[in-house]
Amino acid sequence: MERSHGKTFVRRVLGPLSRLSRDRRGVGGVEFAIVAPLLIMAYIGAFEISVGFTVLRKVARASSAVADLVSQEPDVDTAFLDGMNDVTESILAPYSGTNYTLKITGIQVTGTTTGTVLWSRDQDGGTPYPANSTTAVPAELEAVNAFVVRTELVVPHDLLLFAPDLSSSVNTIDLSQTSYYRQRFGTTIECSGC
Repeated sequence: MERSHGKTFVRRVLGPLSRLSRDRRGVGGVEFAIVAPLLIMAYIGAFEISVGFTVLRKVARASSAVADLVSQEPDVDTAFLDGMNDVTESILAPYSGTNYTLKITGIQVTGTTTGTVLWSRDQDGGTPYPANSTTAVPAELEAVNAFVVRTELVVPHDLLLFAPDLSSSVNTIDLSQTSYYRQRFGTTIECSGC
């Protein structure tokens, strides 16, 4: 009698567990719950990377354009250099407002990797580098007594979809580009008022 009671107990306990292990209803829902967040994050990540590369290309284009425009002038003044803010904002549109850092520097190359700052100007009309200070230049600019215009552009890029509620240090990336252009006319570019 105890044997039949034991078999009944096993059937009552293991029967539902056995049926549950063979039941395939709801498997699709569970798989979707596991895979869907991964697919959504992959989509958002691809979108963020695409927008980031677009902004990075605009930053490179703006830095290069400003250096190119300044290097074409025989002499510049503070009003001309301040007008480069409009050029920068036009190229960066629609991705960036006015929250960027732009430094334009006139450098007299004195050695293979050194130069002397003759003038500099930033986006706020300040002087980021003191005159007659020494600065490094790329080795490609080997011509001693050459004059180069360096632009440094840093644009903070806010991630649109990733971590919008986290601190700004997590969802903001600084995109930067430094461009060097040699002067087109003469041996130097003078800046009046710098």
